[in-house]
Amino acid sequence: MSKYVSSVYRDREARVCAPYYKPIPAVIERAEGVWMWDVEGKKYLDMMSAYSAVSQGHLHPRIIKVIEEQMRVLTLTSRAFHTDKLGAFLQKMCDISGMEMAAPLNTGAEAVELAIKAARRWGYHTKGIKHNEAEIIVANNNFHGRTTTIISFSTEREYRYQFGPFTPGFKAIPFGDADALEAVITPNTCAFLVEPIQGEAGIIVPPEGWLKRVREICTKNNVLLILDEIQSGLGRTGKCFAFQHEGIEPDGLILGKALGGGFLPVSAFLSSREVMELMGPGSHGSTFGGNPLAAVVGLEAINIVLDEKLAERSATEGAYFLEKLRAIDSPLIKEVRGRGLWIGMEIQHVTARAVCERLMEKGLLSKETHETVVRFAPPLVIERKELDWALEQVETTLKELEG
Repeated sequence: MSKYVSSVYRDREARVCAPYYKPIPAVIERAEGVWMWDVEGKKYLDMMSAYSAVSQGHLHPRIIKVIEEQMRVLTLTSRAFHTDKLGAFLQKMCDISGMEMAAPLNTGAEAVELAIKAARRWGYHTKGIKHNEAEIIVANNNFHGRTTTIISFSTEREYRYQFGPFTPGFKAIPFGDADALEAVITPNTCAFLVEPIQGEAGIIVPPEGWLKRVREICTKNNVLLILDEIQSGLGRTGKCFAFQHEGIEPDGLILGKALGGGFLPVSAFLSSREVMELMGPGSHGSTFGGNPLAAVVGLEAINIVLDEKLAERSATEGAYFLEKLRAIDSPLIKEVRGRGLWIGMEIQHVTARAVCERLMEKGLLSKETHETVVRFAPPLVIERKELDWALEQVETTLKELEG
């Protein structure tokens, strides 16, 4: 098939699609497991897994099965009524996370918004903060979504440009700096909202012991520690949750992406009964959140992670892949960092985009972040032989670009 076909699809999309994405120019038609094929029949290894949303692999047969079964009986009632599927899904999330209650939503940004509302209400009702004076601390270079409230506490200019006025009530500190956190807490601080590993910033792993110290500081100052594990959760870092690497427990947990198994947008905010029971009728809502189809998908997505030991696979294969990437001798590599199958290769002298486009030509799909980092986050079902093939493409590509 001629490459002209691919350009037809791209051109048609460009004419009618708002241009706030800059995709790698591959037009994907189908996928299975860790592989994808474009409209011209070319095969690619997926090293992005839709920003961790396809951790279980594309078109996992177990999820297809529960979707087919549920679609024949009930898909949506809204939350105006109970269903027979929601409770089991929420209970499973609570069981694996150690949280007491969960709120089902659709997108990650929705779950972050609810976390903000719940933290503020807890601050006023329980901590006794004066009305409208609650503060939430965040980290520099954070990424928690794209709503107007969320971009209000982003430190990235491109996320904020010409979108003001912004929502007040947030303070940003350096990521990975526990002393900075302790220094900015006031009696009005209700929460610290943070990614345990920063994803969009370029897979930034904080210093060892930072999260444990953060937990101690938040406890000492009666501040909620809310972790955004939308990308890092459900096995991506080599544990079911990234907070488990330091043996701590957060006060709130935000999940999404892999919770939908690559089929549906499914997200959740989880916290203690003390926090969640403050969110009474009328305080929040979601027509599609927790619908029966999403509930069976979310439950099966979690069960696959557990049954197939995907966190353990991520730990083993991620350590292998990280070691091999670090062993590549190239002046274009500034740093390789990550945890589990979530790795960032920081590039110098050429753009990360140039590396990604050359990798695409060789049949490996990734995506740059901030023009400096190539991300490697394949479906967690990836096998060693596929990682070895990926390493060959990376090394060859870098050698070609060195010239």
